[in-house]
Amino acid sequence: MVADNQLTQPQRAWPWWRGVLLGLISLALALSAYLSWHYLAGGAVMGCGGGSSCDDVLSSRWSSIGGVLPISGLAAGAYLAMLIASFSLGPATPMPVRRLAWRAMLVLAGAAAGSAVWFIIVQKWLVGAFCPYCMATHITGLLLAALIIWRAPREVSSTARVIGGGAAIGLTCVGLALAGVVAVCQWTIVPRAVYSAGESQNNVPEVDARPVPMIGSPDARYIVTMLFDYKCPHCQQLHFMLSDVVRRYGGKLAIQLRPSPLNRACNPYIPRDVDEFKDSCDLAKIGLAVWAAKREAFPEFDQWMFTHESGDRWHPRSPEAARAKAIELVGQEKFEAAMADPWIGKYLETSVRIYGDAGGGAIPKLVFNSRWVTPRPNDTDDLVLILQDSLGLPMP
Repeated sequence: MVADNQLTQPQRAWPWWRGVLLGLISLALALSAYLSWHYLAGGAVMGCGGGSSCDDVLSSRWSSIGGVLPISGLAAGAYLAMLIASFSLGPATPMPVRRLAWRAMLVLAGAAAGSAVWFIIVQKWLVGAFCPYCMATHITGLLLAALIIWRAPREVSSTARVIGGGAAIGLTCVGLALAGVVAVCQWTIVPRAVYSAGESQNNVPEVDARPVPMIGSPDARYIVTMLFDYKCPHCQQLHFMLSDVVRRYGGKLAIQLRPSPLNRACNPYIPRDVDEFKDSCDLAKIGLAVWAAKREAFPEFDQWMFTHESGDRWHPRSPEAARAKAIELVGQEKFEAAMADPWIGKYLETSVRIYGDAGGGAIPKLVFNSRWVTPRPNDTDDLVLILQDSLGLPMP
């Protein structure tokens, strides 16, 4: 019988599965580390511009625990531990260390598989969007788990199996339980006042002499500009908090509405177009045409654009539906005349410039003087705190 320390060179060589294992771990670690860096440093992930599906996922409350601990950071730590353990799986490693390494790998494999399933569910049914980087990490984690669970019971030393099949199942279940703990923490710990903020390159231009779309009075002491897109789900969620916030300030606050479509056809600050926003420019012009044709009809149109009518989530209006609604509210002749009004192009151009001065990226954005914020409030109380902390507005 050959002792572990007397194995031949072919027996010592890494088998194919160890090469695959190392490659998968390295890929998962690199993706997780990159997403962690994005979370901590801010800015857009490569290929995921503001308003894209992957931006929706990475800026959602589900990308962290309590708005403090990034999920990608936990994943990076787990894959780093997996990488370290993977170097102690070979036959040249002393049996106690080898057995410990396999046990750690099985727990981590269970955690990776459970977390992958949880976050795929989150993206599908809670966020309603998929992040390619996240999905690549999840798929890699599932492949890793399958490889480790398949291989662990088959590993033998010169005298016995390294780890039994029952133990392998039990350790995997421990990892699944850890993933469940993370899911429960995410579900129960709701972050408050989540936002990113910064300084614009220039102050917001003075409000036009001609009245513009606004929630509240143009005579308000604080006029905050909201940059939005009629196809943006975060804009839709924020929209229904604005009137309540304006009421809380008792006439001291107004929100100036400025569409900034996430489409290169009318916004040169967008790095690349995505299908979700291909109609954004048309929708913005239709909305502004309603304002230009009949100002008192605009609040009803604006509310209708963001109303959730059926199904389990909000769906943006099509240009055809928006045009039909606009004509219903203001009449065919007035609508066509308003669409030809050069004011629409000028107002949209100014809105887009404000978006660019605020660094582009995700929307909605609230801008006041030279300061901007991209809020993710859970309720009106959160939004009030964000206005105070990031834009310097006083409490109501």
